[in-house]
Amino acid sequence: MRKALAVGINNYQGAPLRGCINDASAVATTLATHGDGSPNFDVRLETDVKTRASLKGMITELFSGDSDIVLLYFSGHGALTDLGGYLVTPDYQKYDEGISMHDILTISNDSKVKDKIIILDCCHSGAMGSLGSSFPVSHLKEGTSILTASKSDEASVEVNGHGVFTNLLIDALQGGAADLRGHISPGGVYAYIDQALGAWEQRPVFKTNVTRFTSLRTIQPQVPLETLRKITEYFPEPQHDFQLNPSYEDTNTKEIKHEVKEPYAKKENISIFKDLQKFQSVGLVVPVDTPYMYFAAMESKACKLTALGFHYWRLVKDKRI
Repeated sequence: MRKALAVGINNYQGAPLRGCINDASAVATTLATHGDGSPNFDVRLETDVKTRASLKGMITELFSGDSDIVLLYFSGHGALTDLGGYLVTPDYQKYDEGISMHDILTISNDSKVKDKIIILDCCHSGAMGSLGSSFPVSHLKEGTSILTASKSDEASVEVNGHGVFTNLLIDALQGGAADLRGHISPGGVYAYIDQALGAWEQRPVFKTNVTRFTSLRTIQPQVPLETLRKITEYFPEPQHDFQLNPSYEDTNTKEIKHEVKEPYAKKENISIFKDLQKFQSVGLVVPVDTPYMYFAAMESKACKLTALGFHYWRLVKDKRI
């Protein structure tokens, strides 16, 4: 089972926000299905939760049971005191700002759930996972990943009614962070957001203690898996150069008015060449001694695996794809 809680709070007396409900709703909608429309997370969306007790109850319920994976997303105000970080609720008051991030971590660490993902878009969110501001050491139980919008001493920025961090998060979940198989992992999401935010902007934080891959969402692979599995057929060994000739280029035919060469285009070779071109488009293959696959074929040269191509070659060879 896969369940998620998405919380967005705009209605803070004296300090209202504009984009948190929009962000939580967008995250909930995206997580609910995979790219092909099939069910993904069973998502509970909660907006403008009024009290600390209500939110703590929702979080406790989320981490209860023995689900395969749970995900907590929060967008709202965050606070940092001498005692640590807090998710602020509308009933906040001095010395009682909301739910302690330490308490949330304790609930998560005590949970029987196999994989736990915590994503926070709030100021000072980088304090999540630390034992306290005076002892900023992470203590995550195995299977836990934390992704936050900013470091513990930074604000989380809203632009045009949306969080900068969550805008990037949505793009990542919708495919920007997908690997060649179409899987989107917490690490991939962080890498995507990290590259998009510069050194002078808020810096996202990623903390994890995992021993296995966790997929948050899948989309249509960039290369169909049945095509990707042919990589070991075309390259029996990773150092093998695949020899090409003009018969692999589908435009090398008398029906097209331009210079053609023997051997002329062959249907079976054209099919293989299209697969190799797909591999090249995602960085698995490069032509040898020429910048383009077209000239590699027309000049009877070759193509070879890249380092990334060798990685996927090995995955196919070991039957991991």
